Amino acid sequence: MLVEQISVFLENKSGRLAEVTKSLGENDIDISALSIADTTDFGILRLIVNQPEKAEQILQENGFTMSCTSVIAIAVADKPGGLAVALQVLENQSIGIEYMYAFVGKKSSDALVILRVEDPERAIEVLKKNNIKVLSSKEVYDL
Repeated sequence: MLVEQISVFLENKSGRLAEVTKSLGENDIDISALSIADTTDFGILRLIVNQPEKAEQILQENGFTMSCTSVIAIAVADKPGGLAVALQVLENQSIGIEYMYAFVGKKSSDALVILRVEDPERAIEVLKKNNIKVLSSKEVYDL
């Protein structure tokens, strides 16, 4: 139930983000979700793609510094408070969230969220027990 996320470390200079997306696009890698956090000198681009192993190889071949991390993808009701329900389930079990970001699926009316948590296996178990839909990697890569 874990999804592979690619984190790319980018210098804060014009064109670096375009280089990443061009490299992936030229190799038929589809980006399902992304988030970027930046500082004065660099940024961290987090990506969910349809072919993570191939993307990792392409990015390395093109000289990008990157790493892979396992994250959780959940579907929550796309209505006020929908996300709060899932987050409260984790809070009730003292499972901390390191970061999260939302993305849009083409096959669902739910809101989709990527979570990086302290204990992913435990978080998945708790979420499922509380009827929060945890997406498989195949479901996410096929979006």
